[in-house]
Amino acid sequence: MNIHNVELTISAVRPNQYPKTNFPDLAFAGRSNVGKSSLINKLLNRKSLARVSAKPGKTATINFYNIDDCINFVDLPGYGFARVSKEEKRKWGQMIETYLHTRSTLSQVILLVDSRHKPTEDDKLMLSFIREVCPRAVVVATKFDKLKPSQRDESLKLIITTLGLDGDDIIIPFSTINGTGVEEFWSYVEELVTNDGGNTDE
Repeated sequence: MNIHNVELTISAVRPNQYPKTNFPDLAFAGRSNVGKSSLINKLLNRKSLARVSAKPGKTATINFYNIDDCINFVDLPGYGFARVSKEEKRKWGQMIETYLHTRSTLSQVILLVDSRHKPTEDDKLMLSFIREVCPRAVVVATKFDKLKPSQRDESLKLIITTLGLDGDDIIIPFSTINGTGVEEFWSYVEELVTNDGGNTDE
């Protein structure tokens, strides 16, 4: 997929701030520090479009990126071990849930998990939310380059088993270092955009 124009449209916290577009949203969800911002930058071939932080819990808004007036990449707040108050976590959870259930142009939520670790209870809970609003699960296993070749098959099997992936579900091993998964991901996106071409305004 050839990308020409990419821009951060808005960092939203409420539905009335979501951009009014007639093309699909592709949202990214995952634990804090799982690599969402790095993945978005890698996919869009931009060094710092999405802000990358060493501190978990940096993304406290829903960030919409307009890709060629063709698709929105939506970076959702991270969940998990971020060192923020319980009240802040509750607000973020509410923000994510509101987005998932009110955004009519939402086409798919991509769940990011760290390929080096077994998916957590939070990951499983997030996937259950995704299954409520999406016809299938799409999971990206990040930091795949950090695994030894002998560990990779077992890592994917563990993710598939723990999350209960099957049938039409998709899992994509991904590395921002060596580009593993980039081509496969864009092939999926092109299919998504083609199939969702008929979306209408909210």
